[in-house]
Amino acid sequence: MRMNIPTESEEQQALFQWAHFQKGKYPELELLYHTPNGGQRNKAEAGRFKAEGVKSGVPDVFLPVARGGYFGLYIEMKRRKGGKVSDAQVEFFPKLRKQGYQVEVCKGWEAAAEIIKIYMAMKPTEWSVET
Repeated sequence: MRMNIPTESEEQQALFQWAHFQKGKYPELELLYHTPNGGQRNKAEAGRFKAEGVKSGVPDVFLPVARGGYFGLYIEMKRRKGGKVSDAQVEFFPKLRKQGYQVEVCKGWEAAAEIIKIYMAMKPTEWSVET
């Protein structure tokens, strides 16, 4: 008997459903969002997106909340089985880390939820902004 493995999209949808129900405990999850860089597109649409600034390698999910000395948390969602990090991601992730972001690759929504809980448990980082 073969088990049905959820797609990356289904895993990500489950993560956002979980986040919705966790907003009472972690109000900052209201800021969690998806960057639509992936997916299949026709040439014209892909060209327009590239002109608008879409970049290969950008992680799927971003939580713009400062914790533990990081400016925010990026999560690249993958299927529980079979998902692989692309060459563009291998190149892009260290650049984000160098700029002070935590970057994690998570296989399945439960792994991503666990990373978010660990991240949110870190001490908040306050940044002084001159106005």
